Amino acid sequence: MNILVIEDEPKISKFLKKGLETEGYLVDAAMDGEEGLRLAQTNDYDAVVLDLMLPKLDGLSVCRELRASEVLTPILMLTARDGVSDRVTGLDVGADDYLTKPFAFEEFLARLRALVRRGGSSTPPVLQISDLTLNPATHTVERSGNALDLSPTEFRLLHYLMMNAGRALPRTLIEEHVWGSQFDRFTNAVDVYISKLRSKIDKDRDIQLIRTVRNIGYTIKE
Repeated sequence: MNILVIEDEPKISKFLKKGLETEGYLVDAAMDGEEGLRLAQTNDYDAVVLDLMLPKLDGLSVCRELRASEVLTPILMLTARDGVSDRVTGLDVGADDYLTKPFAFEEFLARLRALVRRGGSSTPPVLQISDLTLNPATHTVERSGNALDLSPTEFRLLHYLMMNAGRALPRTLIEEHVWGSQFDRFTNAVDVYISKLRSKIDKDRDIQLIRTVRNIGYTIKE
């Protein structure tokens, strides 16, 4: 499942992203309200984890904008405020549940699972480029009908490329999305994993899908 975490405190964002990925989720992270709103409006997520106090655009405004634009993705709102009026306000603008900091990760996961079960977002669409398909719901990848065996990191990398098909993605964006703050920028991990993907997806194929964009990074397109 795909989760968007909108949280400006680096330690909490890193903690949630790492914990969710350990549980098998695909996670995007945004550090301010404007970026979080943009991601939530342009991508399909099973749930959004939304902090109340955010730079650029606060959580209530993000929630309001999402509901106004008919984005029905379940929203779990996080906040350090524990007043009843704050919780009521969050629910009134469209949040589905409310969790006060600090919280136990086990409770956070249980709340998130409950939101996803209740629904609100559509099933993530199967992504397709040429004869390559990626199904986020079943975590499977096929080319020409043949299943490809990808590692979790390879799957996240391919998913990110396909979600941005045709767009030239700088290495820094790929690093941030796939590895997050844990990435060692003195390594060539991006190039190594692109090479691994190519060996599984493009090797011995007439149509090469993963392309190098000179002086920028990589893209995937027909």
